[in-house]
Amino acid sequence: MKYFRKLVGEKCYLSPVSLEDVERYTEWVNDLEIGQFVLFSSQVFDVTKERAALETLMNESAIFAIVEKDTNKAIGNCGLHMVNNVHRHAQFGIFIGEKTYWNQGIGAEATSLILDYGFNIMNLNNISLEVVSYNRRAVKCYEKVGFCYVGKRRNYNYMAGAYHDVLIYDILAEEFQSPYVKKTFDYATSEEAGRSKISII
Repeated sequence: MKYFRKLVGEKCYLSPVSLEDVERYTEWVNDLEIGQFVLFSSQVFDVTKERAALETLMNESAIFAIVEKDTNKAIGNCGLHMVNNVHRHAQFGIFIGEKTYWNQGIGAEATSLILDYGFNIMNLNNISLEVVSYNRRAVKCYEKVGFCYVGKRRNYNYMAGAYHDVLIYDILAEEFQSPYVKKTFDYATSEEAGRSKISII
Protein backbone atom coordinates (compact mmCIF):
# COMPACT_ATOMS: atom_id res chain seq x y z
CA MET A 1 0.00 0.00 0.00
CA LYS A 2 1.32 3.45 -0.92
CA TYR A 3 0.84 6.31 1.51
CA PHE A 4 1.83 9.97 1.18
CA ARG A 5 3.46 11.99 3.96
CA LYS A 6 1.39 15.12 4.49
CA LEU A 7 2.42 15.87 8.10
CA VAL A 8 5.24 13.97 9.77
CA GLY A 9 5.97 13.21 13.42
CA GLU A 10 8.52 11.02 15.16
CA LYS A 11 6.28 7.93 15.43
CA CYS A 12 3.71 8.43 12.70
CA TYR A 13 2.70 10.55 9.75
CA LEU A 14 -0.64 11.61 8.30
CA SER A 15 -1.54 10.54 4.77
CA PRO A 16 -4.63 10.88 2.60
CA VAL A 17 -6.96 7.96 3.29
CA SER A 18 -6.83 5.11 0.77
CA LEU A 19 -10.05 3.32 -0.15
CA GLU A 20 -7.96 0.20 -0.63
CA ASP A 21 -7.98 -0.03 3.18
CA VAL A 22 -11.79 -0.27 3.32
CA GLU A 23 -11.80 -3.88 4.57
CA ARG A 24 -9.44 -2.98 7.38
CA TYR A 25 -11.66 -0.05 8.35
CA THR A 26 -14.71 -2.31 8.26
CA GLU A 27 -13.00 -4.67 10.66
CA TRP A 28 -12.13 -1.81 13.00
CA VAL A 29 -15.56 -0.19 13.15
CA ASN A 30 -17.23 -3.54 13.88
CA ASP A 31 -14.84 -4.36 16.74
CA LEU A 32 -16.79 -3.57 19.91
CA GLU A 33 -13.58 -3.08 21.89
CA ILE A 34 -12.99 -0.08 19.62
CA GLY A 35 -16.65 0.77 19.05
CA GLN A 36 -17.45 1.31 22.72
CA PHE A 37 -15.46 4.54 22.54
CA VAL A 38 -17.15 6.06 19.46
CA LEU A 39 -20.65 7.43 19.13
CA PHE A 40 -21.61 5.25 16.11
CA SER A 41 -21.05 1.91 17.88
CA SER A 42 -24.74 0.92 17.54
CA GLN A 43 -24.50 0.89 13.73
CA VAL A 44 -23.58 -2.15 11.65
CA PHE A 45 -21.10 -1.58 8.82
CA ASP A 46 -20.42 -3.93 5.94
CA VAL A 47 -17.75 -3.15 3.35
CA THR A 48 -20.17 -1.31 1.07
CA LYS A 49 -21.50 0.91 3.84
CA GLU A 50 -18.00 1.60 5.17
CA ARG A 51 -16.77 2.53 1.69
CA ALA A 52 -19.64 5.00 1.35
CA ALA A 53 -18.88 6.43 4.81
CA LEU A 54 -15.21 6.88 3.93
CA GLU A 55 -16.05 8.54 0.62
CA THR A 56 -18.38 10.96 2.40
CA LEU A 57 -15.69 11.81 4.96
CA MET A 58 -13.08 12.28 2.23
CA ASN A 59 -15.39 14.69 0.38
CA GLU A 60 -16.75 16.63 3.34
CA SER A 61 -14.00 16.56 5.99
CA ALA A 62 -10.24 16.92 6.30
CA ILE A 63 -9.49 13.28 7.08
CA PHE A 64 -6.16 11.45 7.20
CA ALA A 65 -4.88 7.94 7.69
CA ILE A 66 -2.53 7.59 10.65
CA VAL A 67 0.49 5.67 9.35
CA GLU A 68 3.14 4.18 11.63
CA LYS A 69 6.53 5.37 10.37
CA ASP A 70 8.66 2.25 10.82
CA THR A 71 6.26 -0.13 9.05
CA ASN A 72 4.35 2.30 6.76
CA LYS A 73 1.19 0.64 8.06
CA ALA A 74 -2.12 2.47 8.42
CA ILE A 75 -3.29 1.99 12.00
CA GLY A 76 -6.25 4.36 12.24
CA ASN A 77 -7.46 7.75 11.14
CA CYS A 78 -8.17 11.25 12.36
CA GLY A 79 -10.07 14.15 10.92
CA LEU A 80 -11.51 17.62 11.21
CA HIS A 81 -15.26 17.59 10.64
CA MET A 82 -18.07 20.16 10.31
CA VAL A 83 -15.51 22.77 9.25
CA ASN A 84 -16.90 26.30 9.36
CA ASN A 85 -14.71 28.70 7.40
CA VAL A 86 -16.70 31.78 8.43
CA HIS A 87 -16.35 31.30 12.18
CA ARG A 88 -13.13 29.25 11.80
CA HIS A 89 -14.01 26.21 13.88
CA ALA A 90 -14.22 22.44 13.41
CA GLN A 91 -14.75 19.21 15.35
CA PHE A 92 -11.96 16.70 15.82
CA GLY A 93 -12.20 12.92 15.75
CA ILE A 94 -9.65 10.12 15.96
CA PHE A 95 -9.34 6.39 16.49
CA ILE A 96 -6.50 3.90 16.47
CA GLY A 97 -7.89 0.72 14.96
CA GLU A 98 -4.77 -1.43 15.37
CA LYS A 99 -4.98 -2.13 19.11
CA THR A 100 -1.33 -3.24 19.36
CA TYR A 101 -0.47 0.45 18.89
CA TRP A 102 -2.57 1.68 21.80
CA ASN A 103 -0.76 3.35 24.72
CA GLN A 104 2.34 4.18 22.66
CA GLY A 105 1.83 7.93 22.29
CA ILE A 106 0.88 7.69 18.62
CA GLY A 107 -2.62 9.02 19.23
CA ALA A 108 -1.26 12.12 20.95
CA GLU A 109 1.24 12.72 18.16
CA ALA A 110 -1.37 12.27 15.43
CA THR A 111 -3.66 14.66 17.30
CA SER A 112 -0.91 17.29 17.44
CA LEU A 113 -0.23 16.89 13.73
CA ILE A 114 -3.83 17.37 12.68
CA LEU A 115 -4.24 20.33 15.04
CA ASP A 116 -1.18 21.79 13.34
CA TYR A 117 -2.90 21.30 9.99
CA GLY A 118 -6.13 22.83 11.26
CA PHE A 119 -4.61 25.89 12.88
CA ASN A 120 -1.64 26.63 10.63
CA ILE A 121 -2.86 25.51 7.20
CA MET A 122 -6.67 25.71 7.38
CA ASN A 123 -6.49 28.86 9.54
CA LEU A 124 -8.99 27.61 12.12
CA ASN A 125 -9.29 29.29 15.51
CA ASN A 126 -11.23 26.74 17.60
CA ILE A 127 -11.16 22.94 17.39
CA SER A 128 -13.47 20.97 19.68
CA LEU A 129 -14.19 17.34 20.41
CA GLU A 130 -16.59 15.10 22.32
CA VAL A 131 -15.51 12.01 24.24
CA VAL A 132 -17.43 9.52 26.39
CA SER A 133 -16.55 9.96 30.05
CA TYR A 134 -15.30 6.39 30.55
CA ASN A 135 -12.71 6.73 27.76
CA ARG A 136 -10.04 7.80 30.24
CA ARG A 137 -7.16 6.96 27.90
CA ALA A 138 -8.50 9.39 25.29
CA VAL A 139 -9.17 12.10 27.89
CA LYS A 140 -5.57 11.83 29.10
CA CYS A 141 -4.34 12.08 25.51
CA TYR A 142 -6.42 15.16 24.73
CA GLU A 143 -5.38 16.96 27.89
CA LYS A 144 -1.74 16.14 27.19
CA VAL A 145 -1.99 17.80 23.77
CA GLY A 146 -3.63 20.90 25.25
CA PHE A 147 -7.40 20.50 24.98
CA CYS A 148 -9.37 22.19 27.78
CA TYR A 149 -12.54 20.81 29.37
CA VAL A 150 -15.48 23.12 28.67
CA GLY A 151 -18.56 21.12 29.66
CA LYS A 152 -20.51 17.92 29.26
CA ARG A 153 -23.67 16.39 27.85
CA ARG A 154 -25.26 14.56 30.77
CA ASN A 155 -26.44 10.94 30.36
CA TYR A 156 -25.85 11.33 26.64
CA ASN A 157 -24.48 7.95 25.58
CA TYR A 158 -26.01 4.56 26.42
CA MET A 159 -23.63 1.60 26.68
CA ALA A 160 -23.72 -1.73 28.52
CA GLY A 161 -26.96 -0.99 30.37
CA ALA A 162 -26.13 2.49 31.63
CA TYR A 163 -26.07 6.11 30.52
CA HIS A 164 -22.77 7.96 30.41
CA ASP A 165 -21.82 11.61 30.12
CA VAL A 166 -20.10 12.90 27.01
CA LEU A 167 -17.35 15.40 27.80
CA ILE A 168 -16.70 18.44 25.61
CA TYR A 169 -13.18 19.78 25.10
CA ASP A 170 -11.71 22.46 22.87
CA ILE A 171 -8.45 24.20 22.06
CA LEU A 172 -7.70 27.61 20.51
CA ALA A 173 -5.07 28.47 17.94
CA GLU A 174 -3.33 30.78 20.43
CA GLU A 175 -2.98 27.86 22.88
CA PHE A 176 -1.27 25.54 20.40
CA GLN A 177 2.41 25.29 19.53
CA SER A 178 3.12 23.99 16.03
CA PRO A 179 5.23 20.79 16.00
CA TYR A 180 5.69 20.56 12.22
CA VAL A 181 4.14 23.16 9.91
CA LYS A 182 5.90 26.26 11.24
CA LYS A 183 9.24 24.47 11.46
CA THR A 184 8.89 23.41 7.84
CA PHE A 185 7.85 26.93 6.84
CA ASP A 186 10.67 28.57 8.83
CA TYR A 187 13.20 26.27 7.17
CA ALA A 188 11.84 27.06 3.71
CA THR A 189 11.84 30.82 4.32
CA SER A 190 15.37 30.77 5.77
CA GLU A 191 16.56 28.89 2.70
CA GLU A 192 14.84 31.44 0.47
CA ALA A 193 16.43 34.29 2.43
CA GLY A 194 19.83 32.67 1.97
CA ARG A 195 19.35 32.43 -1.79
CA SER A 196 18.20 36.06 -1.93
CA LYS A 197 21.37 37.22 -0.19
CA ILE A 198 23.50 35.25 -2.61
CA SER A 199 21.69 36.68 -5.62
CA ILE A 200 22.08 40.24 -4.33
CA ILE A 201 25.80 39.76 -3.80
